[in-house]
Amino acid sequence: MIRLENDTLVFSFPNIHPEAHLAIDLQRTLRIPDDDKSYPLPPGLGNFPLRHIDDFPSRIPAGWAEHGGVMLPMYQSEALWLNFTGGFIEEHGTDYPFAIRVATGKVDAVTGKRWRDGLAKTVQNYMVSTEQPWLDGYCVEKGFIRQFVAMPLGAGYTAEEQVTGKAEHGGLQISVHPMKRDAFERHFPRRPDRVHRGDEYEICDAMVVPSMAASPEMGLAPGGRMRQEIYEDPFQPDDWEQDTTSKCFVHIANSLVWREITGERPPTVPATAKEYAEAGLPWFLHYSDTEAVEGSKTLDGMKSVAKMGKEKGDVPLASNEPVIPDHIAYIRSGMAAGQVREGGF
Repeated sequence: MIRLENDTLVFSFPNIHPEAHLAIDLQRTLRIPDDDKSYPLPPGLGNFPLRHIDDFPSRIPAGWAEHGGVMLPMYQSEALWLNFTGGFIEEHGTDYPFAIRVATGKVDAVTGKRWRDGLAKTVQNYMVSTEQPWLDGYCVEKGFIRQFVAMPLGAGYTAEEQVTGKAEHGGLQISVHPMKRDAFERHFPRRPDRVHRGDEYEICDAMVVPSMAASPEMGLAPGGRMRQEIYEDPFQPDDWEQDTTSKCFVHIANSLVWREITGERPPTVPATAKEYAEAGLPWFLHYSDTEAVEGSKTLDGMKSVAKMGKEKGDVPLASNEPVIPDHIAYIRSGMAAGQVREGGF
C-alpha cells in the first residue's frame, strides 16, 4: 500500500511486518554546474509538493490517468534527489530493509536498461534502503552519478529519449520490495538493549534553476557530475520479496502549468549553485564501508544537458558557472551522533 502524507510517499507492507514501511521524499535541490567537474552533494531545500493525479482528472495530460500515482511541479533545468527513510525498529536496532528501484521514463537509473519488473540477480538494478540514504542521479561510473535535471519531454534531452529514442513516459517510476520476514529476523535478531539512532545530517531550510520552457510534461535528463556511490546489496537475492511490491508513477508537470492543473502557485525558484556557494552554506560528502556498484556504460554514454545544448545551439541551462564548494559537511553512515570512528593503527 502507498500513502501520500505531507508530500511524502509512504510504502507499507503490514502483511510482511508491522514496521515494514519506507518513506520517500522528493527533495528540491541546487542544480550543480554541468561542466564535467565532480561536485559534492548539494543540500535538500525541502520537499516538492506532491498531489494525487486522480484529484484532477479533467486537467492532467492525456495518458497520465492510466498510470495513476502522483505529480509534482518542476522548472526546466531544476534538479531533484530522492531521500529514503525506513521504519526504525528499536528491538532489532535497524530500519526495516527494502530493495528500491528507480527509473526515469522507464529507464533504470542504476543500470540504464529499459524497465522490466522485478529485481535482477546478476547485474544489480536496485538499491538497499539500509545502505543507500538517497539517490541524486544516474549511476554513470563507480562512485559517480549525473544529477537528475528536469527537461521538457520531446526535446531530446531526457534519459528516456537518449536511451530508447522515444518520448513516451517521462516522470519517475519507483518500485519497492520488502525483505522477507524470516530473512529480516535472521539478519537482524532481536536485541535486549534499546538502540537509539542519532541524526545523520541536517536538511537546510527551503530557499528561493531558472525556468525556460512551456511543455506541460517533463522528463529527467543527466546533468552535472557528482560524487555518490550506489552501494552493493550486502544480502542475498533470495532475501527479498520478488512477488510483493508497490509501484508508484511520479508525473512531472512544468511549474508554469502546475497552477492550471491544481490551482496552486508553484514553489519559488531555488537558488543557483553560485548563490549558494557565495553564501558560505555547506555541501555534503557521505562515507560508508559498503562497496559501490560499477556504473552503467549505457548511462555513461548519455550526453549531459549542457553538452547536448551546445550541439543543438541551445542554452538550456542558465547560470551554469563553475563553483568552488568551500564548506563541506562529512556524513558518516551507520554511526550514532558523537561517535568517533576507529581507524587502523
